Amino acid sequence: MIEANKLTKTFRDRKRGLVRAVDRVSFNCQPGQIFGLLGANGAGKTTTLRMLGTLLEPTRGTATVAGYDVAKHPEDVRRSIGFLSNGTALYGRLTAREMLEYFGRLNGIHNSQLRSRVDELIEQLEIGEFQNGRCDKLSTGQKQRVSIARSIIHRPPVMIFDEPTTGLDVMTSQTIMNFIERCRDDGLTVVFSTHIMSEVERLCDEVAIVHHGKIATEGTVSEIKAQTGEDVLENAFLKIAHQLDAQAEAELTR
Repeated sequence: MIEANKLTKTFRDRKRGLVRAVDRVSFNCQPGQIFGLLGANGAGKTTTLRMLGTLLEPTRGTATVAGYDVAKHPEDVRRSIGFLSNGTALYGRLTAREMLEYFGRLNGIHNSQLRSRVDELIEQLEIGEFQNGRCDKLSTGQKQRVSIARSIIHRPPVMIFDEPTTGLDVMTSQTIMNFIERCRDDGLTVVFSTHIMSEVERLCDEVAIVHHGKIATEGTVSEIKAQTGEDVLENAFLKIAHQLDAQAEAELTR
């Protein structure tokens, strides 16, 4: 389970001064559920996920992942999550199999247990044909399959996906989305950020629209459409964003 409570992150920028990238974001995500963060680029989605993954420390607010506080027990959180983005982050000189074995050892898996787990993932994700190929020679789709395997080598109960399909072709995107659905079916807790409406409609049980670092609204896709009176999610998203922008502009001119 993931619980975020008023998560806030501020940065100091030379030109803009104090920037509030995430502003009091709160939500819960349960096992067997995909919770989506939907927003434009720069909305604060990635910063939120990086705080959940202990890559960034919250300025204020709290969060627990799999029962562990992200600030007090970061190592326990890292052992409990898999993190997949659109960047493959593979070591080019290692083969696909060597890559999985390396990350398995980093996560404390050794000997026969490691070999069995690597073999299982190679079969499950159809990596066998290129398992002995160096990562820097693999296609984009092949690299992403290895990245998926790397992220779940230690059987984490929580998966975090940060815009994992951005820039990928249709076939590779389908592989990613099928994997996300399988994570939910296997009972994992899944948080998924995107700016692609069709992915939200296909995958998400609950979704929060993030705009300028804040959660503007939250609910199922059907509930968000009903709130705005729109039949299309993209139109609902745009209406909410325009309303918030208009409110912010009115406050500045007071």
